Amino acid sequence: MRAWILNDTRGPSSYTLGEVDTPAPGPGEVRVRLVTSALNRLDLWMSMGLPAPKHFPHVAGGDGAGVVDMVGDGVDGWAPGAEVIVNPSLGYAPTTGHIPFSGKLGVLGEHSWGTLAEYVVVPATNLAPKPAHLPWDRAAAYGLAYSTAYRMLRRARLRDGDLMLVVGVGGGVSSAGLMIGRLMGAEVYVTSRSPAKIERAVQLGAAGGFASEGDFSKELRQAAGRQAAVVFENVGPATWSQSMRSLAPGGRLVTCGSTSGPKVEVSVPPLFFRHLEIIGSTMFDHEDFARVSEWVAGGELPVLVDSVYPFEHLPEALRRMKAGDHQGKLVIERSGT
Repeated sequence: MRAWILNDTRGPSSYTLGEVDTPAPGPGEVRVRLVTSALNRLDLWMSMGLPAPKHFPHVAGGDGAGVVDMVGDGVDGWAPGAEVIVNPSLGYAPTTGHIPFSGKLGVLGEHSWGTLAEYVVVPATNLAPKPAHLPWDRAAAYGLAYSTAYRMLRRARLRDGDLMLVVGVGGGVSSAGLMIGRLMGAEVYVTSRSPAKIERAVQLGAAGGFASEGDFSKELRQAAGRQAAVVFENVGPATWSQSMRSLAPGGRLVTCGSTSGPKVEVSVPPLFFRHLEIIGSTMFDHEDFARVSEWVAGGELPVLVDSVYPFEHLPEALRRMKAGDHQGKLVIERSGT
């Protein structure tokens, strides 16, 4: 099969289009002929060794949608020809959502070969039916980012009527956090370095927005008349102190990443005097993916797609991602679909 292959970690130019063996499904697995894939920041970072693949050659890519092509032994409920959406979260127990602290939690495209290819093999439990009315580009574009955002808000115990602040809106996870927060009944404000991204966030339901470089904790209190019950923070050291100051007593800061660096400083007295919580969240379980899929299928949760690129034009899409000026997902489409 054709695939975009990583053989080193020199950067986005490390991706080369080539031929690899087409994988066969094992017991309990399904092979999917991919129609569309969507890029995530992880696909860019892996090309730079952040993290590096454990083995080369490697095929990245977490999000995808396509048609079941072959099923392994013991698979019930899926047959060739079924149109499906791939759940990229590996390692959660399918029925309980149990977090496997044994270290087996993984991401499709990082810990196993992923969706930047013509075919992908996944556990049968990691598929959802594609609604007939959902376009292929939208079907591939929500799985990783939207489900991660929903998991974060569940862990932060977001409630109807809460004030929520999304720091650094514009990326896939943060934009999903804004929209899902509104669905869950929160009043949502955002920050960004880009006025255009703030304007877009307001169109999506944000009550207002502030410059990430400014004193946004003060501006939030002035605009909303209160502090945030939940801060949705994935920027890290560049915004951390302002994010912590934005919290109301008893507030929760939830994070699943740190795009501006891995280390932050925390002032301990406000943490305990004001009963604040810092909550880490990674990936999502099958229940999270199923709930998000229901919202998408029902039209309650829009899937934001910025651009669709032919499969052969992956380098162009990666350059666009690296530039950071997109608003919505970058989707890769195979010819003839």
